[in-house]
Amino acid sequence: MSNTAAISATLKGGEWLIKESQPDQVFTPEDYTEEQKMIMEMCTSFLRNEVLPHIERIDNLEPGLMPALLDKAGEQGLLSASIPEEFGGLGKDFVTSTLINEGLGGGFSFSVALAAHTGIGTLPILYFGTPEQKEKYIPKLATGEWKGSYGLTEPNSGSDALSAKTSAKLSADGKYYLLNGQKCWITNGGFADVYTVFAKVEGEGKAGFTAFIVDRNTEGFTQGQEEHKMGIKGSSTVQLYFQDAKVPVENVLGEIGKGHIIAFNILNIGRLKLCAAALGGAKGAANISIQYANTREQFKQPIAGFGAIKHKMAEMAIRMWVAESALYRTAKWIDDKEQELLQAGKPFNEALLGAAEEYAIECAMLKVFGSEVLDFVVDEGVQIHGGNGFSAEYIISRAYRDSRINRIFEGTNEINRLLTVDMVLKRAMKGKLDLMGPAMAVQKELMSIPDFGSGEEGPFARELKLIANMKKAILMVAGAAVQKLMMKIESEQEILMNVADMAINVFHAESALLRAIKMVAAKGEAGSALHVDMVRTYLYDTADRVNKSGRDAINAFAEGDEQRMMLLGVKRFTKAEPFNTKEARRRIADKLIADNKYALS
Repeated sequence: MSNTAAISATLKGGEWLIKESQPDQVFTPEDYTEEQKMIMEMCTSFLRNEVLPHIERIDNLEPGLMPALLDKAGEQGLLSASIPEEFGGLGKDFVTSTLINEGLGGGFSFSVALAAHTGIGTLPILYFGTPEQKEKYIPKLATGEWKGSYGLTEPNSGSDALSAKTSAKLSADGKYYLLNGQKCWITNGGFADVYTVFAKVEGEGKAGFTAFIVDRNTEGFTQGQEEHKMGIKGSSTVQLYFQDAKVPVENVLGEIGKGHIIAFNILNIGRLKLCAAALGGAKGAANISIQYANTREQFKQPIAGFGAIKHKMAEMAIRMWVAESALYRTAKWIDDKEQELLQAGKPFNEALLGAAEEYAIECAMLKVFGSEVLDFVVDEGVQIHGGNGFSAEYIISRAYRDSRINRIFEGTNEINRLLTVDMVLKRAMKGKLDLMGPAMAVQKELMSIPDFGSGEEGPFARELKLIANMKKAILMVAGAAVQKLMMKIESEQEILMNVADMAINVFHAESALLRAIKMVAAKGEAGSALHVDMVRTYLYDTADRVNKSGRDAINAFAEGDEQRMMLLGVKRFTKAEPFNTKEARRRIADKLIADNKYALS
């Protein structure tokens, strides 16, 4: 397919819910170029040789070690993939930069430092800076000579970022803004050279929320002591203090009062990239657990041979493969949209930000799913290790501790679930997403006599029908909830989260199914048998999850005949064919055991 044809076939953000996708239009990891495969291997090699041998020293916050590792990453071009060549970067596409985040995601605290530097530490200046600001800062951030950080969170403002108290007052001579206030939980804060800091310009109220570039040696700006954390102990995390900190007026980033645009747009990219890093971390933890299960003997045999352990290992593999499928499907959508906007004459910064905003719904879903897959993998990894998993001597315990922050980073998973539904509804109200027609069609179908004829043709007809039906369940529940609750829907967070869980599960299930169908077309059924096992197992379980979320939502807002009709509808729309998931999981686990690692991607 030509690039132009691929772009024209790309769905808009949220459109997967109401439109059918074709397998040959979906980008998958099987489509990586040879260069992308080499870059992934370079990332793996960097972790193996430069990071993992020093993990204890990193966690002990050995002075100078993390900055030195970032310098080495910069020398190999791992900090500059997203940066245009004119600023000393590699100018790689969005899929490649996503792949780097995954490839380096298994580096524990190092992964956090690198992601913060290349993401929120660099991108605000790259996308919103003036030509002079970009020229001054970006080349040095690209090489790692200068390290980047980002100050948004305050002691009393986390998810509600616009309630921040840090203020900025123009000096009497008009040359500086004097910043006063405090920021907390600042990643890389202890060693960064450049900080993007948000403050309210005095006299403007919430409308004055503005971003500033603050240099480390700024007069009146100091950093606190390193925080003692549950996990990611090697990641520098400090508070920032501003006491009449003198920031030159030329260091205003973007427009006065438009700081929220910078903060929220950067978060869209950050959420997808966090999913990528979480996936890399999950693969690393899975490998550790598989290898342990193969060597740990009980009852005179390796524990990998027991069905209960096989179930755990297979479920790890299934969830990682599903996450990977949705991640790169979305990354390519963003890539294609960026190219479309560039062809329409948009400058590169507006092109990528516009592309990421288009798929903000999917980015939020990926963040939730990816972080929760990592949590599942490390939790089951500790369980496979048994008592040893609780010992700090085993690396799986570090993976367990480090994982927990990801459900809080980049907006809590609760906030991202609420945002998922909120963004869909707002797009529908603005006419960007036609939900009314499909929702009305579902209501009409509910009132009609069910079609018990099979009408199924092709090897994946039943699975495709199940996906289509689960989308109907989402439209039915969400449509009825909005109709019934109207403006009160925003305060019914439990219902919104039920709908979000339905959407997250179905989007990921569809992404995995399309990938499997594409693989079968390319490699045949025998060559893709285990991947089909993974998809069918995930679909079987997803139907139950969607059913439960749908019922919980319906029972919260409906009653009487309406309730009974919708409960019957959600039962009909989530009916999955019988499938022996036990045997499928055993086949998957046997492959993991034979390879002594996760090698199904």
